[in-house]
Amino acid sequence: MTLGTLFLEAMSTGVITKGEMAWITVHQSEFNRTEEAVALRLGRLIDEGSIQMGCRMPMK
Repeated sequence: MTLGTLFLEAMSTGVITKGEMAWITVHQSEFNRTEEAVALRLGRLIDEGSIQMGCRMPMK
């Protein structure tokens, strides 16, 4: 998993899972400056309610 793909998935579905949030916190010390900016943007989107914490329903 990369932060970029996680961000795009969260943006396209409007949902981020607890597992994805856990992955971000575990790997945040390894982020470069661009990834740090993406993580901050993701946090702001969650704070403003544009992205919700939850689970994604699998596509059938």
